This record gives sequence, C-alpha cells and structure tokens, in this order.
Amino acid sequence: MNIPCILIPVLAGLICAILGYLLGKMNSKKEDSLATSLQEDLDACKANTKNLTAKIAALETELAAKAKITPSPQSYAAVTPTILFDSALAATVFGKKIKENDLKIVEGIGPKIEALFNEAGIITWYQLSDTSTEKLQSILDAGGENYAIHNPSTWAKQALLAYQGKWQELKDMQQGLLGGKE
Repeated sequence: MNIPCILIPVLAGLICAILGYLLGKMNSKKEDSLATSLQEDLDACKANTKNLTAKIAALETELAAKAKITPSPQSYAAVTPTILFDSALAATVFGKKIKENDLKIVEGIGPKIEALFNEAGIITWYQLSDTSTEKLQSILDAGGENYAIHNPSTWAKQALLAYQGKWQELKDMQQGLLGGKE
C-alpha cells in the first residue's frame, strides 16, 4: 500500500478542517458584534419612544388644563360689552325681522357658515367683529373645500356695524358687496 497516497488526503482534510474552524470562529465574532449593535439600537429606540410618550402625556395634560380655563361661548358673551339691540330699527331698515346676534345678517354668511362659526365659539356679532380675517378663513378652511372658497374680509366690519346698531350704514355697505366681497 502506498502511504503517501493516503497521508496527503488525510493531511489536506485536517488542514481544511482547522481552517474552517478558525474562519467560523472569526465570523461568529462579527455576528455577535452585529447582534450587540442591533440590540443597542433597539434599546435606544425604546428609550426614545418612552421619552416621547411621556412628553405627549405632559402636553395632553397641559392642553386639558387650558381647555378648562378657556371660557365657553356663553361665558364669553357674559363679558362682551353690551349695546342694546333695537329690533324695530333693524326691521325698519332691512324690511324684515332681525334676530339679535343672527350671523346671517352679514352678507356672505348663510346658515351652514353660521353653524360652522357657532361650533368654533363665534355666536355673537361682537365675537365675529373681534375675530381676525385669518382666523375666520382658517375656520372656513377647516370646514372643507365648500367653505374655503368664501372670502371673510368684510365680515368683521359688517358684524361690528350690526353690533353697534348702525343698520343704515350696514345696509349701505352691503349694497356695494357681492357675496360679502368688495
């Protein structure tokens, strides 16, 4: 029997086995470091999520506290300066009965927009006159595209005239308007 023919394949197999073992050990160290890195990233994400959840809870608590402090439309109406409403004079000028704080008297405001403003806390002529055009437009925009097309630029001034009982001035102003726009 030829010993070198048997010994060479056995030695080659033994060398390959040792090299395979060593390469496997090196790769397992890389996988362990990768797993450790991923675990650290996961822990950091969990900690960040916990911090953000705590911040959200704090902001919700703060918002709830502010909501309790904000006056309701009824209490706002109580601190609104009062000017006596003369329905007879309003009816004489407009030729129809006018209800106090009826927002529909403003050119450009119909029942649906009045309801939208009422939901936003604007229920009186004074409140409407005291609200900026930007705020009115943002309320309309929030109501959807059917409301967003309206232009509330003259509504505060019209509401102020109604609140002050300047019915003839209001009527004269509205005659120059088209859908509440100048």
